[in-house]
Amino acid sequence: MNERSSVTELAQALKSELNRYSPGGKLPSSRALVERYRVSPVTVTRALAQLAAEGLVVTRPGAGAFRAEPRTTPAATGDTSWQEVALSADTATELVPRAVDASGVLATLSAPPPGVIEFNGGYLHPSLQPERALAAALARAGRRPGAWSRPPTDGLPELRDWFAREIGGGVTAAEILITAGGQSAITTALRALAPPGTPVLVESPTYPGMLAVARAAGLRPVPVPVDADGVRPDLLEAAFRATGARVLVCQPLFQNPTGAVLAPERRREIIRIARAAGAFVVEDDFARRLVHEDAPPLPAPLAADDPDGVVVHICSLTKITSPSLRVGALAARGPVLERLRAIQIVDSFFVPRPLQEAALELVGSPSWPRHLRAVAQELGNRRDILRGAIAHRLPALALPHVPYGGYHLWLRLPDTLPEAALLAAALRAGVSAAPGRPYFCAEPPAGHLRLSFAGVATPTEITEGVRRLRTALDELGG
Repeated sequence: MNERSSVTELAQALKSELNRYSPGGKLPSSRALVERYRVSPVTVTRALAQLAAEGLVVTRPGAGAFRAEPRTTPAATGDTSWQEVALSADTATELVPRAVDASGVLATLSAPPPGVIEFNGGYLHPSLQPERALAAALARAGRRPGAWSRPPTDGLPELRDWFAREIGGGVTAAEILITAGGQSAITTALRALAPPGTPVLVESPTYPGMLAVARAAGLRPVPVPVDADGVRPDLLEAAFRATGARVLVCQPLFQNPTGAVLAPERRREIIRIARAAGAFVVEDDFARRLVHEDAPPLPAPLAADDPDGVVVHICSLTKITSPSLRVGALAARGPVLERLRAIQIVDSFFVPRPLQEAALELVGSPSWPRHLRAVAQELGNRRDILRGAIAHRLPALALPHVPYGGYHLWLRLPDTLPEAALLAAALRAGVSAAPGRPYFCAEPPAGHLRLSFAGVATPTEITEGVRRLRTALDELGG
């Protein structure tokens, strides 16, 4: 049993016993709870913290845990119906309504019910995260002189220099802004580059979080189809001509969700087309450190071969470490850098210095290359297990591309198999998957599923998850 489920079960057990104690009554000691429930002291501490957060117990250092006093009756619920008018009053004058649909993002952020195998995760499972190295890095960072003082608004110079070296191609620290992860950087970039009401070209299919950001900013996403070699230059050129767009957002490496890598002959062509249209290319390089062990040498980022400042580059440490290490970078050349800087300062001031210091400690430690090698080996192994299980049990689901990086596979469903029905049946069978529909900003050509192999606990869960998907298909007669 993993630590998270142990904490949840212990918290439920303690909650069911709270009525034995009067308000203010002391609960058994941590040592007694360890012995009674056969769990670790850490599990006890986290379970008590969970109950404290719910207002059910009060913990007092050195004294123990006590049942909390009864809560006061909450105030009567007010009438919020007036907000429907207030929130919709301006939509008639908006060129693009800024209503936000976050369902595609939540599908990869929400924890599944207990017992459900998670194929819809967007991050490494805790067993793959460098938790010890992160803890050590954070501890060392906290002892650095000035660790809790205000950092430079652009980010720590040493961290900006590290990201510049990682990008390569002559990018300098002066052209780097440290951001609170990739999602924040995408938000800053789109707000800086495209005024509300204008079109923005996006790959189709593409990451739902980016579509949500674009729509929240009042932009109109326009799809440009992707094939096995990345975004199609002929259709991109036509889209620029037809829409007058001034921004393309793309993921040239291990595109989400298809896993495609932009072909070498298309790289310069994409930049040439954007330059001719007077447009920027926002390069979301989110998965470079999620390369698999058997991968060939990776192409450099588009930004590394762009002296004219067409490319605004985004990268992050979050995917390869932990969802809570929200440290990334924006790289840009020319006057656009000042606009990006201004928007980021207005939105968030700066990324907290302890996180930046911890990121520096992590990437400079001997454990960093070991972690990268371990993840590369494990992701490649999991990809192969998932691919083999799909071929064996789900032959009707097409797998058009097997990537050598990233953390998921993209499956096309038969035309006769409704996507929503399959997802519902899968949940009944005990497995969750990411639906394909949110990855398209227009009508999808077919139903799809995205299966993540990074968020499950073990490779054994992968084969069991596919077996449960087979059960769901059988229920639907597929």
